[in-house]
Amino acid sequence: MAGAAAEHRRLATVVESWLGRPVLIVGDAMLDEWRFADSDRLCREAPAPVLTLRRRISAAGGAANTAVNVATLGGRAVLVAPVGADVAGDELHDCLDRAGVWDRTVNQPGRPTPVKRRMLAGNQILLREDSGDPDDALAPDGVTRLLTALDCATEELRAAAGGEAPTLVVCDYGLGALTAPVRAWLVEQRERYATVALDAHDLADWRGLAPTVVTPSFAEATRLLARAGGPIRPASGVELHLEHPDSDPTDGPSELSVGAAPGGARGDAVSAGTIPDPTRADRPGPVGEPTLSEGQVSLTGDGLSVTGAGVTVNTEAGEGVDRAVLAEARLAELREHTGADVVAVTLDTEGAVVGGADGEPRRSHSTPVPASHAVGAGDAYLAAMTLALAADAPLPTAAQLAQLAATITVSDTGTCVCRREDLLTALDLPPETAGHPVLVDADELDAIVAEYRDAGRSVVFTNGCFDVLHRGHVRYLEQARALGDLLIVAVNSDGSVRRLKGSDRPVNPVEDRGALLAALSCVDHVVIFEEDSPAALIEAVRPDVYVKGGDYPPELVPEAPLVRRLGGQVRTLGYVPDRSTSAIIERIRSHSQDREPDPSSHGHDPSLSTRTRAS
Repeated sequence: MAGAAAEHRRLATVVESWLGRPVLIVGDAMLDEWRFADSDRLCREAPAPVLTLRRRISAAGGAANTAVNVATLGGRAVLVAPVGADVAGDELHDCLDRAGVWDRTVNQPGRPTPVKRRMLAGNQILLREDSGDPDDALAPDGVTRLLTALDCATEELRAAAGGEAPTLVVCDYGLGALTAPVRAWLVEQRERYATVALDAHDLADWRGLAPTVVTPSFAEATRLLARAGGPIRPASGVELHLEHPDSDPTDGPSELSVGAAPGGARGDAVSAGTIPDPTRADRPGPVGEPTLSEGQVSLTGDGLSVTGAGVTVNTEAGEGVDRAVLAEARLAELREHTGADVVAVTLDTEGAVVGGADGEPRRSHSTPVPASHAVGAGDAYLAAMTLALAADAPLPTAAQLAQLAATITVSDTGTCVCRREDLLTALDLPPETAGHPVLVDADELDAIVAEYRDAGRSVVFTNGCFDVLHRGHVRYLEQARALGDLLIVAVNSDGSVRRLKGSDRPVNPVEDRGALLAALSCVDHVVIFEEDSPAALIEAVRPDVYVKGGDYPPELVPEAPLVRRLGGQVRTLGYVPDRSTSAIIERIRSHSQDREPDPSSHGHDPSLSTRTRAS
C-alpha cells in the first residue's frame, strides 16, 4: 500500500507540473449531438421503433474535444480550426467557452460545421447522422485566414508563457481543415513548438513533421504499414505477410490482410479469410460489437483472427498473435515511417501499446465498455499524453496517465472529457490539496497548510536532522503519520546540524537528506529551516500534533509550551533500539579501522588512510 501511495503521489506531481502549460490545437473541429429518446412501440408503416425525444446534449468533438480535454486537465488550450457560420458553429463556440478554451477558430461562411448526431433509446445508439463532407475544402481565402490565425495564436501563447515555446497538437480526421498548404506550413514552422503531438487518420500525409508523439488507432497504424509493405515475425517465429490492395476505400481505412507468407502451408484465400475453412467449422464466430466502425476490430472467439470494417487481420499462421502483439512488433517501423519519438497505438477497449527510442514496448489496459461510453476517449488519451510529455515526464509515466485519463472518462454515455479533479481523485488524492510538491519552502508551506485547513484535514509536524536515514527514522515517521491526515517534516540545514552535532556532521548534505525524506510515502511535505529551533515554523503551521522522538515525557520537549499555546498536542515516540545515526557512523568508523592495512606494507601511502578517516 505504501508503494502504491508513493506511485500515486509521483503521478499527481506530474499532473500538477503541467498546470497552465501552453498548448495550441489545430485540426478538424466538430459538434457532437446526443439525442436521448424513449421508445415503447413500433410504427405502423414499418418494423421501426417510434421515438419520443426526451433530452438533447451538445458537446465539442474532434479537435475541439481535444482542446476541451487539455483545458479541463489544467493546460492552457487554444483552438485554431475552421467553423461554419451556422447554428452548430454557435453551439460549438459555447462549448469551448464553458470549458475555458481560448477560441481562435475561423468562421467559414458557406462551409457547414461538421456534426455527428446520435439517436439513442435505452442508452443504446440506434443511428448516427453525420454532416460535413471532406469535399467541402477550404477556399483559398479560408486557408489564408487559418494560417494567419495559427501564426497569431502561436505568438499569443508564447507571450502568455513568458517566451516559452508552446506545444502543438494536430488533429487531422480527414474533414478538410488541414489542407496541403496548412500541412506544409506546420511542417515548415515545426521549430516554433517544443512538443508536437499528431493524431491523423492518414499518417502518410504528415511526412516531415517529426512529431514528438503520434497516437494512431490500430486501423490507422496498419494502414500505414500496409502501404510500406514487408513481413512481420511475431514472438512465435512464424512469418506473417502484409498485403494491401492497389487502391484505398474512400469510406474507411485501407484493407489489410495478415496471413501466412507466400509459400506457407495454407492457401492465400483461406489465410486471408476470403473463403471458409471447413476444418474450422466448429470454431465460434466473431464476438464484440455487432457493427464495427472504422476504428474497431473484432476478435474471433478462438483468439486467432481479427476482422473489422476495412481491416482484416488473420493470425492463423501464428497462434496467440493478437493486435497488441502485432503492434508491439511494428513499433520501430511505425517510428521510422512517422518520424516520431513516441508511437502510441490505441486499441480501444484493449488499452494501448506505446514505444519510444529505447525500443521497449509498454502495454496499458482498459476496461471494456459500451461503444456509447467511449466516444472521445481517444481525445482524453491524446490530451493527457501530450501534457505529460510536454512536462518532461518519463514515457512510462506519460503512458500511464494517458491510459488513466481515457479509462476514467468512459463511465457514462456521451462525449468523453477528463477533468484534472477526476484524474487526481482516481489517484486517491484529494483534488483540492493533491499535486503540491513534496519539497517546499516556508512561504509555499503557509499556502499549502491553509488549503489543508480549509479541507478540514489535521496536520502533524516533526523536525530533525535525519542525517543518515535508517530503519528507526522510517518507523518513527510512519507512526507520526498515523496521528493525523498529513505529515510535515522540517529538516535542519547543514549549518544548523553543524552547530548541534559538531563540525564532522552532517554526513549527507541537506539536498540529499530532503530528497530521501520526500521519497517516503508517509511524508507529505518536507521543509528546510536554518535556525537551531523550528519555533518559527511551528508558529506558522500551528500543527494539530507535534511529534518528537525519544524516551522522555512530552513535558520535557522544549517546543511543548509553544505547541500547546497554539492549541496543539505534543507526542513523543520511542526509537527502534540500536538504530541511530550516531551508532551507524560509529560502526562504519570501527569497521574501517579494523580493516585498515599496515601502512608499511606494499608501499601503502599513509596519507591515504588519513584522508579516508577524515572523510
